Amino acid sequence: MSILADDSSDAGSMPGQSRLESYLFSCELSSEVPFYTFQADEDEDLEHFLELRTVCLGEGAKEEYNVIEVTAMNYQGKKTSVPVASLHISRLPMVSLGGFELMAPVTLRLKSGTGPVTISGMHLVASENDESDLSDDEEELEEELEPIKPAKKKQKL
Repeated sequence: MSILADDSSDAGSMPGQSRLESYLFSCELSSEVPFYTFQADEDEDLEHFLELRTVCLGEGAKEEYNVIEVTAMNYQGKKTSVPVASLHISRLPMVSLGGFELMAPVTLRLKSGTGPVTISGMHLVASENDESDLSDDEEELEEELEPIKPAKKKQKL
């Protein structure tokens, strides 16, 4: 899918193009909560993406390796699990994933270690614009642009 609009911007989007809304995403994994599943709403007109940006160890992390694994669908529709970060408090406490984008559903799992590990990024929601999604400004503009009718002339007697 090609995303045509800017983050959280409806201005200037044309019918037939995608509209993109972005929201901050964050979750914390630990030995008490070792996984998190990001799921989409059941709305057919929307596509949900999770764009992972950073993975970092939290306060109280131990001297151990913390491996974070992501499970998502591949292009064939099969679940695939991939380790995306291996963190250690004294060697590599944080890693930038630089916009690792996945389509929902996505499961994030603390495969080894006790954490806490914070994963942050953006929740992206893409929808197709159509003629019925005109904003109030566009509707007002259309109302103002009604055709001008010629004035009626008075006849002289």
